Amino acid sequence: MRKLFALIFFAITLFSSENLQLSKDNSMQNIKEIYLAGGCFWGVQAYFKNISGVVSTEVGYANGKSKNATYEGLKQSEHAETLRLKFDANRVDLAEILAHFFRIIDPFSVNRQGNDIGKQYRTGIYYTDESLRGIIDEAVALVEKKYSKKVATQVEPLKHFIVAEGYHQDYLEKNPGGYCHINLDLAKKPLFSDENFSLASKSELKAKLSSEAYAITQEKATERPYTSEFDKFDKAGIYVDITTGKPLFSSSDKFDAGCGWPSFSKAITTDALSYARDTSHGMDRIEVSSRISNSHLGHVFDDGPVQKGGLRYCINGASLRFIPLEKMDEEGYSEYKIFVKEK
Repeated sequence: MRKLFALIFFAITLFSSENLQLSKDNSMQNIKEIYLAGGCFWGVQAYFKNISGVVSTEVGYANGKSKNATYEGLKQSEHAETLRLKFDANRVDLAEILAHFFRIIDPFSVNRQGNDIGKQYRTGIYYTDESLRGIIDEAVALVEKKYSKKVATQVEPLKHFIVAEGYHQDYLEKNPGGYCHINLDLAKKPLFSDENFSLASKSELKAKLSSEAYAITQEKATERPYTSEFDKFDKAGIYVDITTGKPLFSSSDKFDAGCGWPSFSKAITTDALSYARDTSHGMDRIEVSSRISNSHLGHVFDDGPVQKGGLRYCINGASLRFIPLEKMDEEGYSEYKIFVKEK
């Protein structure tokens, strides 16, 4: 199985956060589902089909007055147009899914999104797994704190979901000119702003970084195993690009691989990293770099824990800076706290 996974992994011709292909082996997936009502479900489905880690999407009608619904009868049944979304939690966090959701809706509008008006166009987050409720509440709280307003988005258990008529499924793929209140191009843009994470010049980096950190990030050197302060490190917080401060990994995804370098099962968000084939030193590997700075971080391998998705991001500790959970507000990383579980 490992050899098969490696063949799939290395048979890629283009490496990026959007098209990095992982194994389809179900034993390495952790499938979760969430139901998102965001106005006209055509656009919501089209948007999320472009998000890495999303496994499947299906549109339908949720949480109305009855267990039956049709498109024509939504005004009477008061169901919300809703997307059923299944995602691999080993590849993408629910926190990231919800950040995308709040990016494409107006969470303060009542029974309206874009030009569509009516109770069927209300926004909502419906769940079947009670363990997800905490993350949902955190995501809502982040939006309310950011805008100092209470959101109108419903948060409640799923009562029922009726699959919509066939012509609604993947509607915008079948009808590219169809109306959509959502800017689908947003799915191709970074989820969080990069404006505060600019890269310094080479001369500035030489003055700022240790000689080891400079050699690793700018010249693709490798630190000696078991020498990083982060190798056995186990505190709650985030690991950021030492050259820019951009968040790259969460302590929630860190594990001890016994290899001598800090190891992670996935990036903090699916757009944090860049990938490139590396055939140096007589090996065939996938190099991992910070997306916005192109700073070398390490490599990703397919020998990680199966229950975490099977990947091991083997990262040079000198390419990272750690921000403790308790200092994330102070250092301007409040919106990333949702990705960190307290130890």
